[in-house]
Amino acid sequence: MTLQCRKNRTPHPMCPLSDCMAFIGGAWTPNILWNLSPGPRRFSELRSDIPLVSAKVLTQRLRELEERGLLTRKVMETSPPSVEYQLTGLGQEFMPVIRAIAEVGQRLKDKAIA
Repeated sequence: MTLQCRKNRTPHPMCPLSDCMAFIGGAWTPNILWNLSPGPRRFSELRSDIPLVSAKVLTQRLRELEERGLLTRKVMETSPPSVEYQLTGLGQEFMPVIRAIAEVGQRLKDKAIA
């Protein structure tokens, strides 16, 4: 008996999930958004928050997220100058989804420990 291939019943020719994931895709992007959700952070603070990310990759991701309109970069008039990153309204729109993923991750982690 052979199985017949079923047609996808997605109403859109382009999957909006794929488009969204491509928009926030990239290693460490969800972690960056997560760590910016409470408020502005400096580069060094983000490096401390996400210790496994290299400075090069973090710089690259921050630039990409700024270009996509998910965060803003503000140069502070301090001596020496420092830079703060903050989520935009669009960046904040991703937070309920990222929080839900974090909650599932915590439940999986708790289950593995038990």
